[in-house]
Amino acid sequence: MSTILGYGFYPERVEKRENWLERTVRKPVRWIGRDIGHGSRRFETLIRHVNAAATTVDTLDLAGLRAAADALRPRLKREGFTDALVGEAFAIVRATAHLTVGMRHYDVQLAGGYVLLTGRVAEMETGEGKTLTATLAAATAALSGEPVHVVTVNDYLAERDAEEMGKVYSALGLTVGCVTQKVEPNDRAAQYACDITYCTNKDVTFDYLRDRMRLKGRPRALRHAVSKVTGVGATDGLTLRGLHFAILDEIDSVLVDEARTPLILSAETDDAGLERIYREALSLARELVEGPDYVIEHQRTSIRITTDGKRRLGEIASHLRGVWSGPNRREELVRQALTALNLFHRDQQYLVAEDKVQIVDEFTGRVMPDRSWEAGLHQMIEVKEGCPITGQRETLARISYQRFFRRYLRVSGMTGTAKEIAGELWSVYHLKVMRVPTRKPVIRKIGPIQIHATEAEKWQAVVESIRREHARGRPILVGTRSVIASETLAALLVEAGLEHRLLNARQDKVEAEIVSAAGQPGRITVATNMAGRGTDIKLPPESLAAGGLHVIATELHESGRVDRQLFGRCARQGDPGSCEIHVSYEDDLIVRYAKLASGVAGKAPGKDLTGPALFRFAQNRAERIHGMMRNEVLEMDDYLGDMLAFAGRPE
Repeated sequence: MSTILGYGFYPERVEKRENWLERTVRKPVRWIGRDIGHGSRRFETLIRHVNAAATTVDTLDLAGLRAAADALRPRLKREGFTDALVGEAFAIVRATAHLTVGMRHYDVQLAGGYVLLTGRVAEMETGEGKTLTATLAAATAALSGEPVHVVTVNDYLAERDAEEMGKVYSALGLTVGCVTQKVEPNDRAAQYACDITYCTNKDVTFDYLRDRMRLKGRPRALRHAVSKVTGVGATDGLTLRGLHFAILDEIDSVLVDEARTPLILSAETDDAGLERIYREALSLARELVEGPDYVIEHQRTSIRITTDGKRRLGEIASHLRGVWSGPNRREELVRQALTALNLFHRDQQYLVAEDKVQIVDEFTGRVMPDRSWEAGLHQMIEVKEGCPITGQRETLARISYQRFFRRYLRVSGMTGTAKEIAGELWSVYHLKVMRVPTRKPVIRKIGPIQIHATEAEKWQAVVESIRREHARGRPILVGTRSVIASETLAALLVEAGLEHRLLNARQDKVEAEIVSAAGQPGRITVATNMAGRGTDIKLPPESLAAGGLHVIATELHESGRVDRQLFGRCARQGDPGSCEIHVSYEDDLIVRYAKLASGVAGKAPGKDLTGPALFRFAQNRAERIHGMMRNEVLEMDDYLGDMLAFAGRPE
């Protein structure tokens, strides 16, 4: 699949381009899937080694554990990750965690750490302690001299985990860094120079692209050597030390959910005449009619102008000159304007704050203030919202997550939802999934889908459900898909006299405070996906006695794994908890992926597309389309890699 090139100063894996046969074989594997391994025998062997080492290690204080870790370093470098050495390393990390943060790894976490260290994906049920599990693999690899990136999906998790687990690493003599959007460019190299660096997937990918720009293409040992001797060159200003070992928290979100869109490094251009052009484009777009003039392809978030629409556009733009005289440029500008008007909505895909359009991440629910849409779309939305227009972005470099993470020398990951995409992880990344058993039986209760005719009926039913569970003294977490949906429900709760806390992209500064209190008895928390992956809601005894956390999903996501992550906020580690699902035929999932099917529900011979079956059909269709889009991104990235060059080298 690829070849490891040891550049010394910037190690990474260089991909071998797939031939037509490899691409042909990869596609059916993606859909057919791959068996998930259990590895129970290897887990038992590892745990025996850990317990054998623990007879000595568990008697040591922190100074003794530091000395034991120092003594283990040269052996790991010389002998590698043998079962005996890994068992000893895990025993040292476990004892250190117990003394520093008051947490001792369970056997299932030892098994998860082994899966990570051996370069695979650990499927661990939500609530099984993946944050603590990662310390085993990260610390063991770092003790062997291998720089480690622990990659997660948002700044909140990166900062939280680096702070909480940093005490364990520091006690072992390891340095810990953290890279988020708040870290200035000049300070990032020092963070990546640490033994273990917690970072987000977007930050590390963009930092890599900046390094590639500075290196003028692929790292070259000769160029680096000449730069060192002559003092001429840009290799001293690199941010990363290469791509050694990455541990991906919520790996399915990073490698699958967010892999539909390539990451583009761009620079702002200055063109004072653009605002007038965008205003004209929006004006022309508003004169076109959906159906005869253009078709909205909701599944792919795109718009196609029809033949009649192109003819009509030429007529209504006939009085304009300049860029409007050319049909291709004219149609592309109006297509972008139609996209801005029909597919991107305020408080759903973006917020407007301080006269700026800020993108809201679809999967994390968080604002991405330094990101923008490409090809003039961002500026079109700024004009639509009456915001000061920023300069259009010129593409300097681009890469997909598929290509980037395949360049690490070693990759592993963990998530609670991997079985559905095991085939894709294998076909694209050559990563095998291994299921890790739970420490205690899961007693989560998930009720049947409750279907409502309209959104208004759905919201009223949700309010009544909240009122019922609140009266029982249970903490309640309500999941919504967008900022506007969360605020709609919040307004209804105010009318009903139900006190609550709201967590969406507008409240990101108080996220930790809201999450920390979400498990209190009778507490109502309304949240977007910000309260999904990685969020650990602690329950006091009173909440457990009342029945545990009750989760209400107010709409199904396009990926069933995201729904499972929301449900995973309750009934963790054997605690009680329950979930209920409310949907309507006006939900975005049905409108985008099953509108035609809902119109003929129950009428097709042999097909029952009524009730829950319709929603499962829509969700499955969305996942299939997104899978095809990810494959298209990968193929396009390979194609553009031969065209977009850094000083003659492909990226």
